[in-house]
Amino acid sequence: MDSLNALALVCSLKPSPDPSSSELMARQVLDALAEHGVTGDSVRVVDFDVHPGVKTDMGDGDAWPEIRRRILDADILLVSTPTWVGHMSSVAQRVLERLDAELSETDDQGRPSMFGKVAVTAVVGNEDGAHKITADLYQALGDTGFTIPAQGGTYWNHEAMNPKDYIDLERTPDAVASATATLARNAAHLARLLRERPYPAP
Repeated sequence: MDSLNALALVCSLKPSPDPSSSELMARQVLDALAEHGVTGDSVRVVDFDVHPGVKTDMGDGDAWPEIRRRILDADILLVSTPTWVGHMSSVAQRVLERLDAELSETDDQGRPSMFGKVAVTAVVGNEDGAHKITADLYQALGDTGFTIPAQGGTYWNHEAMNPKDYIDLERTPDAVASATATLARNAAHLARLLRERPYPAP
């Protein structure tokens, strides 16, 4: 299989080395992708000074340009976020805001910079909201130019009003493991198709 590369943007509010459910689920997705010949790495975004804004580089001290370079080098992007008050984390929202700049960026054939890249999602939380967060991520990533595979999201929500974290589970639930495996299989397949048959230039 042709080698592919994946980058996980972990949008936890907890800085390293604090344990993070979003980090755990991102690692599980990367491990599943590895079974399909995809090498991967993760970035915990909160560890970096990503400035607010909608440009690719917001100036002195902005850590986004280096993260952006790693996104450009990847075939598959994973956005992994916790659920907070029914929404994605503020860190994930900032990632989407910074990715908005890609609408003005093109490759050497005039295609939007993120065309040809696959995006997938992972959401964890001890409250409701995963479906809405996944939908919001899909819309934003699709608008930016990423391609979403069939069943390209995995998630875990605990029972409402009964707090428990994904990282505290003794084992991965079968439904989550199955969703993650499907995500990985379809994402790797789609990424290879897009590499072989890229979108046409304008």
